[in-house]
Amino acid sequence: MGEVPFRTVYIHGLVRDERGQKMSKSKGNAIDPLELVDAYGADALRFAICALTGPGRDVKLGRARVEEYRRFGTKLWNAARFLEMNGIAPEAAWDPALAATPLARWLLDAANAAVTEATTALEAYRFDEYAGACTNFAWNTYCDWFVEFAKPVLNGPDGAEKVEIKGVAQHVFGVVLRLLHPAMPFVTEELWDRFGYGEPCSLIRAAWPEAVAVPGAEAARAELDWVVRLITEVRAVRAEMNVPPKIKLMLKTFVQTYASGDEQIKRWASNHSDAIDRLAGLSGLNFTPVVPGRSSTTWAGAAEIAVDGKLFFLLLLGHIDLQAERVRLDRELQAAVSAVQKITAKLGNADFVARAKPEVVEENRERLEAARQEVKRLDAALARIDG
Repeated sequence: MGEVPFRTVYIHGLVRDERGQKMSKSKGNAIDPLELVDAYGADALRFAICALTGPGRDVKLGRARVEEYRRFGTKLWNAARFLEMNGIAPEAAWDPALAATPLARWLLDAANAAVTEATTALEAYRFDEYAGACTNFAWNTYCDWFVEFAKPVLNGPDGAEKVEIKGVAQHVFGVVLRLLHPAMPFVTEELWDRFGYGEPCSLIRAAWPEAVAVPGAEAARAELDWVVRLITEVRAVRAEMNVPPKIKLMLKTFVQTYASGDEQIKRWASNHSDAIDRLAGLSGLNFTPVVPGRSSTTWAGAAEIAVDGKLFFLLLLGHIDLQAERVRLDRELQAAVSAVQKITAKLGNADFVARAKPEVVEENRERLEAARQEVKRLDAALARIDG
């Protein structure tokens, strides 16, 4: 037609099956993309390819990964339903610069970081990093943490705080949809239209999101990130110790009077006490003053949790059989250590490495790394209850 058809061509690696083998009809491992689209949707397949595409490596594609990103799309739908259920609708005039609450500022700051990371990745043709930035922010930060933190506010009395949380929720959801649109065009356009951000089919023409000014962003980030780390650590210990979800545990820590760091975390814990108790399965967070000359700095039958160098103690005594947990963890640790030794010996065999298929060698290396991480996890779990 007398025109240059493409100014830029991106060449990615070969798309292989989930075990890293080349797809072949004779092997029976070929995947029909149209079947994947029928089963999981075009958006899920597109996003999976983006997430798995990195420079210098082939794409290991399997149904499980595509299904994972279909769940991501479902998560977006659920977030939209959450907003609608709480009477949240687009407000074009809402000004992020006026955000005053730590939660709103934290979310806006996280959105800024995601926009910067996703934009940089796309401009460098790092589609895997773009997908990672979007997933981390949209799925983890917005759909999980922000929604859970917002629930006590939205279920509470009317006031300026509720108005602000509603405003930041709709604003940032619009940012999420614009960020995801290049890789998930169908679900994002549908949500954009239904939610009322613009005219039908207008998302593709909407401006790419940009970072906005957020007053007090650093303080808000420090506060909410601390809350997230605390809840995450408590959840990890509960999972390691097989504590049933219905059991509520007390969390304690020692504090020094007038110590600036202790006063700060006491304030943060008070600001988010409802969310911490609900999300971490706690009956409360107790700050015990340090008594001069006290010989003990722990509680019997407690698991130690370190958050930013500060020790917390999850009181397990009376709720689980600690000796049985020690035996179980030690048994699992010995099994993990044995797995590390066996795989290490196999990979140390030059004959095996030379004769085995590259994908088999790579699979064993991945298994070795997973086993090493399991050893570290179990070592830490035993250390928690042994002090």
